[in-house]
Amino acid sequence: MRHFLVQAVKRILVGPPLYYAWVGLLLILAGLGIAAYIKQLQVGLIATGMTSYVSWGFYLGNFTFLVGVAAAAVLLIIPAYLYDFGPIKDIVIVGEILAVSALLMCMMFVTADLGRPDRLWHLFPGLGILNLPSSLLAWDIVVLNGYLLLNLLIPGYIIYKAYNEKPVDYRFLLPFILLSIPWAVSIHTVTAFIYNGLAARPFWNASILAPRFLASAFCSGPALIILLYQIVRHYTNFHVKDEALFKIAEMISIAMALNLFLLGAEFFKELYSDTHHLSPLKYLYVGMEGKGRLVPWIWTAFAFNVTAFLIFLLPWTRKCFSTLNLGCVLVVVGIWIEKGMGLIIPGFIPAPLGEVWEYVPTTLEVMVSVGIWAIGLLILTINLKVIVPIETGELTRYSRGGRPVLGEA
Repeated sequence: MRHFLVQAVKRILVGPPLYYAWVGLLLILAGLGIAAYIKQLQVGLIATGMTSYVSWGFYLGNFTFLVGVAAAAVLLIIPAYLYDFGPIKDIVIVGEILAVSALLMCMMFVTADLGRPDRLWHLFPGLGILNLPSSLLAWDIVVLNGYLLLNLLIPGYIIYKAYNEKPVDYRFLLPFILLSIPWAVSIHTVTAFIYNGLAARPFWNASILAPRFLASAFCSGPALIILLYQIVRHYTNFHVKDEALFKIAEMISIAMALNLFLLGAEFFKELYSDTHHLSPLKYLYVGMEGKGRLVPWIWTAFAFNVTAFLIFLLPWTRKCFSTLNLGCVLVVVGIWIEKGMGLIIPGFIPAPLGEVWEYVPTTLEVMVSVGIWAIGLLILTINLKVIVPIETGELTRYSRGGRPVLGEA
């Protein structure tokens, strides 16, 4: 273990100028985010754009999006471990590390959304009361932390074996792999249930919400994974076959078709029934009482998602990297808007007495959010800096930089 830690630290501290510039930028952004969060702790949530009318905002929008990114790792786990699809099995570990980074960012966004994070100790069993099984928030804590542990255990075990140049015992690993599949579904399902269970919020109170969450997660998460794989293989010796990327793109096309179908079904239900429950959707897409800050955003998201679907649907655009990468960027941005501000804010509008209170994130909220993203990307970068050399065989217990190390065993 000591030898591994020493070699890992050396890998993290050494790199080309571009690596230092990237890490330096992330550290600066993280520092600005931490400074903004300290200001929020001093002043309180009054420093944000949230009010008693719109009490969830930018933080929980990012949280909801990132839960989907974490859940999307299951689209790699199934073909890699259960169907032994070689091209994806060779690279699945990078997707699992992305899930770990996304889960840690989820927890940071929830913490940022709390007015008194010092009271979190009330949730620890023995010290406080977790309120299981009655509290959906408690269930969310359980599934997120459980999925985090699974995504640390599975790649951690594989990396440990690769570092020591020993074969992986899949008889030991398979139960955890099988458990991670329904657990990945559960993290986004429980998140959807948190919104879905609020009967007074008709925009969220629809049984179709959980399937929509999963469908959109299986669009944006794999799209991020495709972009990440291309960056990793460009700057390292980590071999990623085009076949694996095209297979992931094919799965995205199916998920996007389902996501757009479910969105259309929701539109039909609200427009055809034409009750007062249509108000949140009306505010989101056309505005109400002369107010509609989200209208250009949601139509941009819709245009991005439809365009991306067409790109992923057609084999010749799906297998051309210029259009494939464009489609990935469009779907990531489109789903981020749709599941962020486009989901959270309309659920509070109009208020119970019919008023339209609009929400706009403050500069402080944006700075804190950018800081959290920077910390998450820094965690991802550091993990990849250690894991990729082990996966490629450059870093093992018995070698350093590919050369034997005498006297170390």
